[in-house]
Amino acid sequence: MNGKDSPRPAEAQRAAVLGSPIEHSLSPDLHRAAYAALGLAGRSYDRFEVGEEELPAFLAGLDGSWSGLSLTMPLKRAVIPLLDALTPAAESVGAVNTVLFGPDGHRLGDNTDIPGITAALAERGVTRVERAAVLGAGATAASALAALAGICDGEVTAYVRGPDRAREMSDWGERLGVDVRTAPWEKAAEALELPLVVATTPAGATDGLAAAVPERPGTLFDVLYDPWPTALAAAWQRHGGTVVGGLDLLLHQAVLQVERMTGHAPAPLEAMRAAGERALAGRHR
Repeated sequence: MNGKDSPRPAEAQRAAVLGSPIEHSLSPDLHRAAYAALGLAGRSYDRFEVGEEELPAFLAGLDGSWSGLSLTMPLKRAVIPLLDALTPAAESVGAVNTVLFGPDGHRLGDNTDIPGITAALAERGVTRVERAAVLGAGATAASALAALAGICDGEVTAYVRGPDRAREMSDWGERLGVDVRTAPWEKAAEALELPLVVATTPAGATDGLAAAVPERPGTLFDVLYDPWPTALAAAWQRHGGTVVGGLDLLLHQAVLQVERMTGHAPAPLEAMRAAGERALAGRHR
């Protein structure tokens, strides 16, 4: 499936983030801040608890007032059979985090995680690396490989649990044109010596690596944002390394979602960042 962005109907004013669990999502804070800054008072952005089984019925129940959806786990791959077309970015990794609706109800799947990763790294001055590591597998890890295809000159080592995950990451590397070597999770501490480490694992998975952070670490991109900082990110910062967090990724991919769902560009990056930081700070008072 391939497709280009379909024009949004003028009356489309609704958007939302779907997933399970979804209560923790900061996406409403970011998108609503963007709408306020852009003067789009008529637009709304909500969150809905939707799992794989409920997704077909949810999509079937949407009317012409919807401009788009943001998707989180476990929907990024489950949604693909329900779409009419995919952008090249979404097709390249078999993962969709954005659905755009055309005037006739046409459903286009997009992936803003890939350019979001690239933009978040560039904001911290990381535009080129010789080697990199990815911790974990799955949809976000595949998006990380796609982003690394554009900025990494050499080998990417993927640290995973089990042979099935290793094969999956090797296959994604071949598909994306990335030189991927796989290694068992038990050896993940050696990844911390590389210039760039991208952690795509669930909360707590990398805590045991915190004690192995080298004296002069490079850049860590940890895709989590709550809890934050993770034990690994905190140790990385103590040693003076550059840390890019999950809020950075969420922000930069949301900027692209706002632009594509509303047709207004550029999206207000700093207003969205401030809203995300306020929301996170409010959770930990």
